[in-house]
Amino acid sequence: MQSALREPDILRQLREETMGHRVAKMSLAPEQGALLIFLLRMMGAKRYIEVGSFLGYSSIAAAIGMGPDGEVVACDICDEFTVQAESWWKRAGVDHQATMHLGRGIETLPRLIEEGAAGTFDCMLIDADKPNYPNYYEYALQLVRQGGLIILDNMFLNGRVAAPHEKHPRSVAILHEFNRQLRDDQRVEHCILPTGDGMTLLLKR
Repeated sequence: MQSALREPDILRQLREETMGHRVAKMSLAPEQGALLIFLLRMMGAKRYIEVGSFLGYSSIAAAIGMGPDGEVVACDICDEFTVQAESWWKRAGVDHQATMHLGRGIETLPRLIEEGAAGTFDCMLIDADKPNYPNYYEYALQLVRQGGLIILDNMFLNGRVAAPHEKHPRSVAILHEFNRQLRDDQRVEHCILPTGDGMTLLLKR
């Protein structure tokens, strides 16, 4: 179905160059990037934050979706990845509207809240270390405005979350329970899509 996608050329170039990377699966799938662009344009978003940036596919998609006056805040723990992401931002011409915070998201997000960022973001994407998803989510509820969007990637973990096994990584059991909690959380409207490795969309009430 890739031929049916309207993928911006810079994202196609990044995706193709990422294919050979040792952890290429960490990048958003192109259909997820298209959905992100669509959602941000539809809601008229102007401020976007993400935890887990990898080489920059999602952050560039967000910048494209919001337009030249949109602001991207990215958080990642890996210096190697962030250097490459910032290089791709320049190639995409969006480096002027993007800011990288290098460090553990579990420390960066509360710091941003303390600095006055609560309720200022239209959308937050969570695509980082899975055991901290419940923590990132609680911070997202503070950072995203009412009526804003919270997106969580990799909610299926290749289908393993449906039936956790003791031999699975701890993250599988955590996401299994987290999926149930999100379904019942009345603070948000909930929708989970079989896009990529499972993508959950949450509208903050």
